[in-house]
Amino acid sequence: MECNDMVPIGKLIELSRSGGWGSESSFDGSARVAVIRGADFPSVQQGNYKGLPIRFEKKAKVESVELRAGDIVLENSGGTATRPTGRTVLITQTLIDSYDCPIIPASFCRLLRFSSSIDNTFAFYWLQEMYRAGRTWSYQNRSTGLSNFQFKVFSATEYIPVISAEEQQRIAYILAEVDKKIALNNRTNGYLEDLLLSRYDYLFNKDGIEPNGVISDIGEVVGGATPSKKKPEYYTQQGIGWITPRDLSNTTDKFIAHGADDITQLGYDSCSVRLMPAGTVLFSSRAPIGYVAIAADEVTTNQGFKSIVPNDDIGTAFIYCFLKQNKERIADAGSGTTFPEVSGRTMKSIELVIPDKDQCAEFSEWASPILEHQQMLEVENHKLKQLRDTLLPKLMSGEIDVSKVEVPTPPNSHLSGR
Repeated sequence: MECNDMVPIGKLIELSRSGGWGSESSFDGSARVAVIRGADFPSVQQGNYKGLPIRFEKKAKVESVELRAGDIVLENSGGTATRPTGRTVLITQTLIDSYDCPIIPASFCRLLRFSSSIDNTFAFYWLQEMYRAGRTWSYQNRSTGLSNFQFKVFSATEYIPVISAEEQQRIAYILAEVDKKIALNNRTNGYLEDLLLSRYDYLFNKDGIEPNGVISDIGEVVGGATPSKKKPEYYTQQGIGWITPRDLSNTTDKFIAHGADDITQLGYDSCSVRLMPAGTVLFSSRAPIGYVAIAADEVTTNQGFKSIVPNDDIGTAFIYCFLKQNKERIADAGSGTTFPEVSGRTMKSIELVIPDKDQCAEFSEWASPILEHQQMLEVENHKLKQLRDTLLPKLMSGEIDVSKVEVPTPPNSHLSGR
């Protein structure tokens, strides 16, 4: 990277405005909008565009912050003790076309619109590298328990290299092509998921048929436990997979083998945790109720799960689909004064129509290649993300020469906003 100068990023930002949240219901002078929050960034960036909340905001506000392709939205407030503010997402035409109303940033987010002197996709990846490298920690303060991004400090002290437009486009193109493949895999997995659940509904989810059994008739319900947090020797980064509801909240993956922390054999032996086989369907039973995933390998969980080890004649696919399509009904059966929870007894007694064994075997055989392909695509995406995150700092620092990279004209990246 031939860089003759560095400039404060604020000099390249043409427009910066905070978003809004509006109201659930329409009011005089309001407009219907989709609102993108920091919580939506990961799924949107992976090509999952559904699910933005629909609100009503003042028309004048909407006109001032309506998002365009190429805009960048920055998370201005939020974060956690381990995750700083400053996450970003690039707004694409595909996202805009997914809604029949304007899209605006949420009130805890900020619209960034860059000038024509910088490629918007390059700017986005520069911000991604800034976040990955941990520099956003220095741009935030904390008040009343909420972390706030210090935008003025960031604008003046975060420097970005002055390089040619061609070099910016080459760097952006390389990274965007990786993200394009990740998004394509995610969309494919979404189509396969819709196909799987539709087939299940057609075969098994029929009205007018009275339940003739309960969950404990189709599989073993297994709870979990937590080794003492006061014993560091009970936890490790490479050990027995141990899953918590938070692990499922931090991923869109369907298959899981490890969470943020594994447990050691000592930790396993210290409590009533249970090792469950691959193919077990994990169901979060509190905080919140209703996350569903499939064990990709032998796993354990904390007490926030009531997982089901399928009977051989039922199989993983049927139980997974049943839980996905009935999670609200199961949640409604939960109880608790502090927060709702589904007990083991309640989970075992959830009523259902026990499927015909031959029909269930036929469904399992049909569903098996779908599940295998979904898992393969998730594994591929993990490798692609590792590749992207390895390339990102090397490209931004100029360690990798991009002078011979050919960029299609116009760029065909799905991330290109201009």
